[in-house]
Amino acid sequence: MTIIKVVCGIIFKDGFVLICRRKPEKSLGGYWEFPGGKVEEAEAHEDSLKRELMEELNLDVNIKKHFFNTVQHYENITIELISFICETENIATDSTDHDQLEWVEVRDLLNWKLAPADIPIAKELIEEFNDPFDGEE
Repeated sequence: MTIIKVVCGIIFKDGFVLICRRKPEKSLGGYWEFPGGKVEEAEAHEDSLKRELMEELNLDVNIKKHFFNTVQHYENITIELISFICETENIATDSTDHDQLEWVEVRDLLNWKLAPADIPIAKELIEEFNDPFDGEE
């Protein structure tokens, strides 16, 4: 089975992280996710993420580091979700792929109906950023 590579940004601003709800008519409609999209052939993961965030959210980010990868088997496809820690000075207000955007505290991520591939990333984030405000101004 072919694995589709998908990148997502864990985008921080002022101690909060951005999650987006998939539009009802899309696959996994109503689920929340870290924004991103499919990696195109011969495209670097970071370039793909920057492109996807600009296309979907009109959001320019500073990619700080690779964070965590997870593989998720859905009914018809398997994806490898590759996440990156990002920062932004901008605010995303609308999306081409999502009907809602929320800035949430890391510790609250599992209170949202996250897409299955995003749950392991959220758990890892909560563990690593146990106190997201520790040492931040």
